Amino acid sequence: MAKPNRGARAGGVARIVLLLSVPLLLLLLLSGDRRLLMASDSEFLGLINRRVSGERSYDKLLGGLLADGFDERSCRSRYQSVMYRRRPSRRPAAYLVSKLRQQEALQRRCGPGTAAYGHALEQLRSGKSGGGGAAGAQQDCKYLVSISYRGLGNRILATASAFLYAVLTGRALLVDPSNEMGELFCEPFPGTTWLLPPAGFPLASYTNFSVATAESYGNMLRSKAIRTDAAAAAAGGDVPAFSYVHLDHDATDQDKLFFCDEDQRVLRNIPWLVMRTDNYIVPGLFLVAGFREELGRMFPEPDTAFHHAARYLFHPSNHVWGLVARYHDAYLAAAQRRVGIQVRVFGSQPDSPALLEQITRCTQKERLLPELLAAAEDADPAAQPGPSRKTKAVLVTSLKSWYYEKLKGMYWERAAAGGEAVSVQQPSHEEFQRFGARSHDAKAWAEMYLLSLTDALVTTAWSTFGYVAQGLAGVRPWVLYRPDNETHVPDPPCGRDVSMEPCFHAPPFYDCRLKRGADTGKIVPQVQHCIDMSWGLKIVHRG
Repeated sequence: MAKPNRGARAGGVARIVLLLSVPLLLLLLLSGDRRLLMASDSEFLGLINRRVSGERSYDKLLGGLLADGFDERSCRSRYQSVMYRRRPSRRPAAYLVSKLRQQEALQRRCGPGTAAYGHALEQLRSGKSGGGGAAGAQQDCKYLVSISYRGLGNRILATASAFLYAVLTGRALLVDPSNEMGELFCEPFPGTTWLLPPAGFPLASYTNFSVATAESYGNMLRSKAIRTDAAAAAAGGDVPAFSYVHLDHDATDQDKLFFCDEDQRVLRNIPWLVMRTDNYIVPGLFLVAGFREELGRMFPEPDTAFHHAARYLFHPSNHVWGLVARYHDAYLAAAQRRVGIQVRVFGSQPDSPALLEQITRCTQKERLLPELLAAAEDADPAAQPGPSRKTKAVLVTSLKSWYYEKLKGMYWERAAAGGEAVSVQQPSHEEFQRFGARSHDAKAWAEMYLLSLTDALVTTAWSTFGYVAQGLAGVRPWVLYRPDNETHVPDPPCGRDVSMEPCFHAPPFYDCRLKRGADTGKIVPQVQHCIDMSWGLKIVHRG
């Protein structure tokens, strides 16, 4: 069939009328989607085609990243979210797709409710490592338990990190169900659960593990309960039933030896690992020579590691998806361009005129938002633009409402240069962070996801909330630099990030090969320092 003539609206509409019938066309035009009325010729035809064809025109499996066969009613976001994104996701490598299917099979074979899981619990309860005593599936099931704590952004980054480490090391991932992890996210693995059943788990106090826990890997090294030297490896020795991996912000130098090859050779023999981190540790995994080749095959574009992991793992529950979809359809869908602005106010910092000025300088300098007409022009009726065909929706997320109110007032009280119609929206303003509060976390997750649906993104330095949004979106954001003081506006006010990856805030500063302190941002080409935190590490793609 010949393609419609994109240069002639009338001809395109005529063809659609012939194909669809007049009643259906009228229904689409009256459906409330202003894009149908404001679109150019080619955009008009594309919108009509997508409305008619529905999901058939979308790659709901994201190039094989997602497994087919889930009950769509139990998790509507898994296959529907692609219809809300204007920007296609980065395509996963075939090798990554195969690794994900292998991991799903491992999760089903070793997960809760299986004979292998029951046997592993018995071994853990007895304090034995089980080295070689089990058969079949029971023998090759090892586990990584990821502790869920701190803010939602931290929990998402920690879980993604644990997942990628589990894939690299052949472990089944079990996520601590604390802090509403089961209520906020759908199950990512078909035919099994990723949530650790708390009843009957032998390590009853695991959520209280800390840097002082005797079974932490760093403390076991310090007490020589574990040795990594060649003589100890040759002798074999007893392997503990579990080890606690402490990679939190207060991790010691011994804890951070986790990122060394000889330590990974010891850890791979321990059946149960329990990990606590409030960081995105994947840049550190690139420092491990034994992981680097596998990571390269999984992620030929290294800066897609979190993007793919997040889109695979984190699907909003039906309740949260309802918040996302309703808000998107009401306030964002009709706009020709959508800009997200994530404002993170740390501590008890009051409303800051300097931060507001930094936001406006950044967004106008980078042409994300239009400048305003001068007061004299705005008062001149002859200078007033007519009805605008250009529409821009600005989504502000912040615990405070002050920044939203100021931005909204700016574009209501003065006309935008060029006549662009700018609407400013903010879904919620909780005023302060409520760790673990169900309604607070549901709104936070919905707003992270809404930010990821925008076309351009401005984030606040150091913010895990912004890191999650940019990774899900697959965009390099403009980052608002941290000022030296609360009254100072940095110059420049923001900068384009070097990649969409989150920043690892508490990395090691040690060269495992040379066994001395080192600048770990200069050891491998895939890792460099972050633009928002000079000592942090970020994955980049230099190809």
